[in-house]
Amino acid sequence: MDSNIGVLNADILEKFRQEFYSDKKNVLAQNICSKVDPFDVALSRKLLEETQHVFNHKIEAEAKPVTNQKSSGRCWLFAALNVIRLPFIKQFNLDDFEFSQGYLFFWDKIERSNFFLNSIVESAKRNEDVDGRLVSFLLKDPTTDGGQWDMVVNLINKHGLMPKKNFPESFSCESSMKLNQVLKSKLREYAKAIRNLVLKGASDADISKLIEGQMANIYRVIGICLGIPNETFTWNYYDKNKTFHSVGPITAKDFYEKHVKAVFNVDDKVCLVTDPRPTNDYGKVYTVDCLGNMVGGRRCIYNNQPVELLLELTKKSIMEGEAVWFGCEVSKRFAPKQGIQDLRAHDFPLVFGVDIQVNLSKADRLLYGESSMTHAMVFTALSTNEDGEVLKLRVENSWGEERGEKGYLVMSAEWFKEFTFEVVVDKKYVPQEVLDVFSQEPIVLPAWDPMGTLAQ
Repeated sequence: MDSNIGVLNADILEKFRQEFYSDKKNVLAQNICSKVDPFDVALSRKLLEETQHVFNHKIEAEAKPVTNQKSSGRCWLFAALNVIRLPFIKQFNLDDFEFSQGYLFFWDKIERSNFFLNSIVESAKRNEDVDGRLVSFLLKDPTTDGGQWDMVVNLINKHGLMPKKNFPESFSCESSMKLNQVLKSKLREYAKAIRNLVLKGASDADISKLIEGQMANIYRVIGICLGIPNETFTWNYYDKNKTFHSVGPITAKDFYEKHVKAVFNVDDKVCLVTDPRPTNDYGKVYTVDCLGNMVGGRRCIYNNQPVELLLELTKKSIMEGEAVWFGCEVSKRFAPKQGIQDLRAHDFPLVFGVDIQVNLSKADRLLYGESSMTHAMVFTALSTNEDGEVLKLRVENSWGEERGEKGYLVMSAEWFKEFTFEVVVDKKYVPQEVLDVFSQEPIVLPAWDPMGTLAQ
């Protein structure tokens, strides 16, 4: 084989240089993009003029305040609690309300650490090498902030819910990097000790005893950084009529069971995904190896359906007054300051001479590492044309009021089809033949599959 094949020699590089400077538009783009965000340069002025945050179908009332996950990866928790608080606010006649995101974050860190350590046990018993792909993947990020809907269900069913006033945010809730740094270091250290014990042929009792001792230290670290929720609490509040009320003392589990579940039962909600890769058939149910947050909890289950069904069920839910939790790839064709998710948001060919982000199909983007679920938010409204076709959707985000329209985004239906991967709706809106898919034995995808990235 000729050793010069593939080499970028001087002649080729000079050709590139001459071609660049022969087009004055490249020079203009260079002058601008060297001083300004290139994506802002590519932002379509025409789209900004045409886009309005106005919708003809909305849920009865949106909640206050707009939430802010700050420097953490807790979007899945924020989105879930933002959905749950809507009927709760109505039931209790409140002006504003937040459930404690820090409360679920605390329990997720505890449960997730224990799940990771037990996954190390399982992988060792499978004779997976420490430098093999599975264990290497598990060790890469043992305690990510991300999560999936089924993980929310695990936390709420076991630990309940609490008002934010009873367990407010801590520094490490809002900026989780340093806490995660400590936990990752200890969990990797503990993984080595566990693997050594398993490889020596230790009994399950001895392994469990080791993990219990390790988890005592993990609990201490998390408790120091996040605080430890009280076993019982009392929630005092005023309703819209300025009438005083008091609930408690009560446990978080009982608070959910007695005061929340009647208006939002997490077990009544189902998670549907759209994965168009040719290897993953629609009408099948999938799970991801070693993905979860609770030993003994439910697995993350993906009912794979065409994206058109996800959009239709989202429409049905919103028109019946129920908001929708969803997972998407937030950063593509997104103007964050203006809060616009639209395939026409940027004119990249005008600036760069090439288009990006949409040249591959949705399936190919998953296959080639160009796309995956990265963020969870909430649908609260939509617009339809005279034929009932969805044109655009309103999105409640958890990045504070500074971005978009006071924290809300507008998403085109075309964007939904390309970059939304998952919705959670009440099972009463789902056709029976789709619900029947959940009775199948799940097909297990590898731990590193892109369908698991929202939780990784």
